Amino acid sequence: MMQTNQPLTGLRAWKALGHHFETIRQIHLRDLFAKDPKRGERMTAEAAGIFLDYSKNRVTDTTLELLVQLA
Repeated sequence: MMQTNQPLTGLRAWKALGHHFETIRQIHLRDLFAKDPKRGERMTAEAAGIFLDYSKNRVTDTTLELLVQLA
């Protein structure tokens, strides 16, 4: 089966992520933390000696799902 490389911007997942961004772009981090008090614990990852804390970014569970789809 021959597979063609399509630019990321043409993928359905990319477009869904762009639409999602438009819906959350005005949300303040303060509101995200107020809505999810455990956000600072939940939205972290550690592997190979690297610790990531993405709780301090305008990221939601939906954002993460859409990024996984894009990957």
